[in-house]
This record gives sequence, structure tokens and C-alpha cells, in this order.
Amino acid sequence: MQTCFCKAASRNAAIIWVAIVAAMFFTIVAKAQTPEAWKAMKGDVNLFLVNDLGRNGYYEQKPFAELMGNMGEVISPEAIVAIGDVHHFEGVQSVDDPLWMTNYELIYSHPELMIPWYAVLGNHEYRGNTQAVIDYANKSRRWMMNERYYSKVFNEDGTTLRIVFVDTTPLIDRYHNSDTYKDVNAQDVDKQLAWIDKTLNEATEDWVVVVGHHPMYAQTKKGIIEQQDMQRRLLPVLQKHKDKVAMYVSGHIHNFQHFKNGNDGIDYVVNSAASLARKVTPIEGTVFCSPAEGFSVLSASKKELCLYMIDKSGTAIHTIKK
Repeated sequence: MQTCFCKAASRNAAIIWVAIVAAMFFTIVAKAQTPEAWKAMKGDVNLFLVNDLGRNGYYEQKPFAELMGNMGEVISPEAIVAIGDVHHFEGVQSVDDPLWMTNYELIYSHPELMIPWYAVLGNHEYRGNTQAVIDYANKSRRWMMNERYYSKVFNEDGTTLRIVFVDTTPLIDRYHNSDTYKDVNAQDVDKQLAWIDKTLNEATEDWVVVVGHHPMYAQTKKGIIEQQDMQRRLLPVLQKHKDKVAMYVSGHIHNFQHFKNGNDGIDYVVNSAASLARKVTPIEGTVFCSPAEGFSVLSASKKELCLYMIDKSGTAIHTIKK
């Protein structure tokens, strides 16, 4: 009887200990999700960074749209930066394509998401009618994409942040001479690179962030050749202006990754899919990686630029500060 009692007591104690640890864990997580924690992310300029969205509301797309709206009530972002592949899998055919409703309008319907969306094309948009993606700006009050590559300056409370939007699909050789990626061959790569160089050279803002769909560095099964093309074409331009460029932020790989390579001082970020993510492992240069679905919050003040990687609980699982 004594032995049974001791075993029962030991088992009960273990259960209690597990319950205490679990309670502590959920308390920490709950605290991370509170509006107060989100409020602490706010700067003078605040943006949401999203990409690889279009799943017609399935997988994690709807929950993340709701989370973005809830966080928007606290952070009040000036705009949303959409870094490509808003539409899987074959892009859109026209400005009246039903995918505009099922991938975008009916999903991101929270009042706090009725703000400007500045987008770039991803490889999946290039499978369809890329001009229709640009022309949708004439139909939507919040879709602000008027060019394939362009620049936007945000100025709030004396803090200035320039986002340089890059059209990366034409920078990668494998997309050329393909019936699948219809409009790639028509794009002038040298003209775009010259424009990026000129734009960065003339930038005088407190912070400059460059965004494009394809990553400069990433662990991926997609093949290293895409990164080699990016490093051959775009990387020298960014490194030429390394004293101005704080971050290069991309998508495409469907997970979170953060790299530092060399001494250029630029943070290279892969933003996860806000719908369906993939596994990831660290490689040379990896500072952080996670297979979580998510999006990022970019906030700027005069003295600090922060990027917060957000998972589906609303927790910042990694922070980059400049």
C-alpha cells in the first residue's frame, strides 16, 4: 500500500509539474500575442510585408488575414507591401479574373487592411497576364502597383523610409525563353538595373529597404541557380550602395530566413508565406530560420529600423534591428 501511494503521489506530482510548465508556456505565448506586445512594435512608419498568399483562402490564408487585421488595429500600418505571388498558380488573366476576389478582395477584407497595397510581380504572376496585375490599380482603390519596378517614400513624424520595389523574375535566366513565363523576354534587365542604381544613388531617406520576390540567399530545394543569377545581377548594385541599403527582403521560398553574408552590412531576409509554408534548415550565413507560416512587420523611427517575423499566434519569433 505504501508503494502504491508513493507511485501515485509521484505521478500526481509529475502531472502538476507538467501543468505548471504548460501554464508558464501558454502565459508567455499569450503575453506575446497581446495588443500591448504588438503596440511595442510600432515606429513612426509601419508596414506589413506579405507574399506567397494566393490559396483562395485555404490552408492558413484566412487565419493570417484575420491576424493581420487584428494587429492592424493596434499597429496602424501605413501600407502593405506585397512581395509577389499574390496569385497562385497561373497568375490572373484580366482585371476581372475571379481570382482577384477569391485570392485577395474577399480574404483581406478587414477594415484595417483597406489601406494602400504596394506590390511586385512574382514568378506565378508571370505565368498569367502581368499587365492585368498592373492595370488592376485602375480598378482597385487600394492596389497601388502602377509599374513593374518603382520606389515609394513613406514620411511620418519626420522619419523617412524608402522602399525600392524590384521585378526579380526577369533577372533570372531560367524564366526566359519559356512559354510558361510569357512576359519575361519583353523586359529590359539592364534598364531596370540602371534604374535601381540611380534610385539608390539619389536616395537621401533615413532608411532604404529593397524588396523583390526572389531571394539573394536561401536554403531551398528550388535550386541554387536562381540565387546565382540574383547575386550576379542585383547583388553588385546593392553592395555598391551598402551604406544606404539596410535590408533586402524577398519571398518565394515559403519560410522565414535571415542571412548576413560578408561585410556589406545588409540584412538579407526571406519572408514566409502567409498561407502555406515549407521546411527549412540552416546553411552558411544563416542567422535565423523557421518553417512557420507568417508575415513581417517593418517599423522605422529616426534612430531604429526593425523587422519582426510574425507567426500564426501573432508572436514575433525573430527580430532584426538596425
